[in-house]
Amino acid sequence: MAQLLPADPAALRTIIAFQDLPPEVLDWLGQAGELRRFAAGETVMAANGRADQLVAVVAGSVQFYTLRDGRSEPVFRLGPGHLSGALPYARLAPASEQGVTVGDTTLFQLPCSQFPALEQVSPLLVQRLVDIMSDRARDEARAQERDDKLRALGKLSAGLSHELNNPAAAISRAAASLTASLQVLPTLLLNLLATVPPADAVANVTALAVLTPERPAIRSALAAVDEEEALADWLETQGCPDGYALAADLLAANLTAAALTPVAAQLPAAARPAAFAWLSGHLAAQRFSRDIGEAGQRISALVGDVKIYSHMDRATGRERLAVTSGLDSTLNMFAYALRQKNGHLTRDYAPDLPLIMGQAGSLNQVWTNLIDNALDALPDQGGELTVRVGQQAGFVCVGIQDNGPGITPAVLAHLFEPFYTTKPPGEGTGQGLGIALHIVQEHGGRLEAASEPGRTEFTVWLPIS
Repeated sequence: MAQLLPADPAALRTIIAFQDLPPEVLDWLGQAGELRRFAAGETVMAANGRADQLVAVVAGSVQFYTLRDGRSEPVFRLGPGHLSGALPYARLAPASEQGVTVGDTTLFQLPCSQFPALEQVSPLLVQRLVDIMSDRARDEARAQERDDKLRALGKLSAGLSHELNNPAAAISRAAASLTASLQVLPTLLLNLLATVPPADAVANVTALAVLTPERPAIRSALAAVDEEEALADWLETQGCPDGYALAADLLAANLTAAALTPVAAQLPAAARPAAFAWLSGHLAAQRFSRDIGEAGQRISALVGDVKIYSHMDRATGRERLAVTSGLDSTLNMFAYALRQKNGHLTRDYAPDLPLIMGQAGSLNQVWTNLIDNALDALPDQGGELTVRVGQQAGFVCVGIQDNGPGITPAVLAHLFEPFYTTKPPGEGTGQGLGIALHIVQEHGGRLEAASEPGRTEFTVWLPIS
């Protein structure tokens, strides 16, 4: 239970902001406020309660906690001589942290109702408190901006790990299959040669293997099954014991029964099973090799997207750049998040877009914030994300549109205000759009939002270089 102490100007001099104040000001503070002693573990500031008094630590300390995902996490500790709580001209917003005393603690508390009188008693102290408030706001803004960047980076990292995992797993599977195919190919070749086929017949078989296989034409799944069954049946008529084991790899190279019939006619009947088994195995090895190459190219493309997104190889100054390059790299970084939402992406880029003068890393931060918000707004089924880039009256115009539920006019009016957010605690800080607006304005452009149910679009205008 807190114990009220008598006024003590000497104790107030230990508070940094109160040092060198005239005695009459310290006397007034002692009468207008209160000195209280708290035991260890007492709550002196409740989370989500009104911060309606200035709190300064005379002795002991106060540990502040924030509530995240149902857990209390330490944020900062207020030591002797420092102050917190309400300050002159600050908005009386609910306190976001809970303050708990650490050991026996003596606090000076000044109700904010005394701030108007304080302005008359000591303009110097008011100025000091305003400076503290400005420093606190600046530090909090920097911390929130850092948290927003880390949160975005966490999302991108999670998506990127999935994007890289798919081609990496494909490479691993294809490499294992390729190894197995290469191990059996010598045996298959020996089986073919053991039948002593004519040299020209063998040449016809190997000619099919060295040709670069073309991709089969796109066909329905039912048609593909019918075609595979037809080839498997034909192979079995040629003496192959399991036509289905060979048909898929032959069809992948567009080798149908019609294409193989002339080759079979030149082979002795005993040689046909071994010839088609070797040909199928050789084509499978080629396919596995091609799959490894394509998966490797996918990984290289992802690394290239990361390089463009993070802008690792360029200076941080302004340069002439194509807006679509940064947009594409950012969209590719969010590919996994889009698939998780079962969403569809439409890129609508005008041809022959002019360059702009800008800082690519900063603009990528804008695209990250806008695309991330659009993805959050997409419905779980039938989501549509549209990115448009065009040219309008000396500007390159970028529009990012989603078909989510929309933004109400009341929210839309405050959307770009610092720390304004409609997301649950721990999911948003209200800094993302404010940062995006600041970056766009630094580039001489403007950022606007329009919304109605089923359609929200953020539009960025950037001056042409």
